[in-house]
Amino acid sequence: MPLWAYEGNTPEGEFRRGEIEAEGKEDARSKLAAINVKAFKLKKATKGLDFNIPGITDKVSLKSQVIFTRQMATMIDAGLPIDKCLELLGSQEPNPYFRKVILSVKTQVEGGQSFSDALRKFPGVFEELYVNLVAAGELGGILDTIMNRLSEYLEKSAETKAKVKSALKYPLTVLTVALLITAGLLWKVVPTFAATFKSMGKTKLPALTEMLVSISNNFVANVPYIFGGMAVIYVTSKLIFRTAKGAYARDWALYNAPVIGNVLKKAAVARFTRTLGTLVSSGVPILDALEVVKKTAGNLVIERALEYTRNRITEGKNMTGPLLETQVFPTMVVQMIAVGEATGALDVMLGKIADFYEVEVDDAVDSMSAMMEPLIMVLLGGIIGTIMMGVYLPIFTMADK
Repeated sequence: MPLWAYEGNTPEGEFRRGEIEAEGKEDARSKLAAINVKAFKLKKATKGLDFNIPGITDKVSLKSQVIFTRQMATMIDAGLPIDKCLELLGSQEPNPYFRKVILSVKTQVEGGQSFSDALRKFPGVFEELYVNLVAAGELGGILDTIMNRLSEYLEKSAETKAKVKSALKYPLTVLTVALLITAGLLWKVVPTFAATFKSMGKTKLPALTEMLVSISNNFVANVPYIFGGMAVIYVTSKLIFRTAKGAYARDWALYNAPVIGNVLKKAAVARFTRTLGTLVSSGVPILDALEVVKKTAGNLVIERALEYTRNRITEGKNMTGPLLETQVFPTMVVQMIAVGEATGALDVMLGKIADFYEVEVDDAVDSMSAMMEPLIMVLLGGIIGTIMMGVYLPIFTMADK
């Protein structure tokens, strides 16, 4: 069946571009109409080179996953069989790798496998939480509802991740620039001025300038060793962090850091409660839900706390006591979970906690940015100002004389 390349809009005005298998133009238009796309440009697709570079071309963006999940929910709710939904979505997916994944899932579903088992074959695209929720939806006959919940969860999770990344990106970027500027001044500017002073016969320099020239000379003489040492430290730290103890130590240090730790802690609570609430509201048993949340926590400190909690629940305890014992989650969060357990509305309470802490992440990011900006500017100005003062101080003394 030939492929047709199309460009079109959804009823909400969102732009769509991709390819779809169809016998002819009218068949392509009817298939696109089934997924709520009105094509304004439609032509036969030309075959290009098909290659895959691991880690580069096999990436599937979160936005693509959200669109796929929402469209699956819409089509399942409309009564279309899963294999037909996958055929339509796969043929119109613009990402070549994701298209292969969707069509492979479709082939396996047609071969008799369940939708969740077929998704499980692609852990790099569909994480365990996604697969388990789909399995729960299949079991309870509410797959369309589950897919809608999943898309909402993915969107909120992406928002929280983006906020944390933006909070960390700014100070790291500025500090990197500051280090590069300092290295450039020590490598090129200071030696040039030192040579100028020497050629002018000025042997006695101010103490600050002498210290600066000494640092510059040592830096220039040891540049290969400095960068080599940095590379060794980077590789060694990577190897250490691959071990269980090293990874736990890194996560513990980040989780308890003075300023950044506050943001990471609130983001972790939001992710934990949002994920657990989504699973519980979808009918996943609490022990299975905690196992999934543990694996998708993204932080070993939280992972071990949830593992401890799960083990205590298997012994007959409720969730509140073990969570308090771990001393990882804020007391207010644990108390609200206790209220949810007591009233039988744990999923609702978890959702409210997640909403609250997602707002808290916003406030924490704003506070951290407001605090970091002046500190970074003072640090950057102090370093560059000291270097420039050391460079120009001899000129001022010469002018005075």
